[in-house]
Amino acid sequence: MNLLALTRVNCVERTVAGLDWLARARGRGRAQPAHLQVGLDGEEAVYFYLRRKGYDVVARRWSGGNVPGDADLIAWQGPLVCFIEVKTRSTRDFLPAEAAVDKHKRDTLRRLARRYVRQLPQKLPPEVRFDIVSVYLESSEPEIVHFENAFGWSERRERN
Repeated sequence: MNLLALTRVNCVERTVAGLDWLARARGRGRAQPAHLQVGLDGEEAVYFYLRRKGYDVVARRWSGGNVPGDADLIAWQGPLVCFIEVKTRSTRDFLPAEAAVDKHKRDTLRRLARRYVRQLPQKLPPEVRFDIVSVYLESSEPEIVHFENAFGWSERRERN
């Protein structure tokens, strides 16, 4: 990413943070439970993290119509479309945040990915990757851990 694009992403991030702070200071912040606000703050941090890495984020909290669930972020990295599940924690528990992406959530993301890819105007479907991003909001700077290609289109069965 060139310096101008990086500067633009940083400026937008600071502007959004400033506007959020101003809204809270004037008593007009988001009226949501704290755990939902933590999740939205983590998704916002990951959005700007991905933009700085050169991803083109095309959707946030994308829903596939009658397919239950939503994809936190959908981004393109060149010709590759990435479905990104964000897990945010305000403290570190005994389990890492990414451990919360269970089989049910992985299956939901796969169904959403199929729906998203089918609605693209391309004749051939693009390559798809499933990522998990853990965010820890323990300090003023979020700690972000990005697991690229965290899982695939199918679950591998363990052999006994």
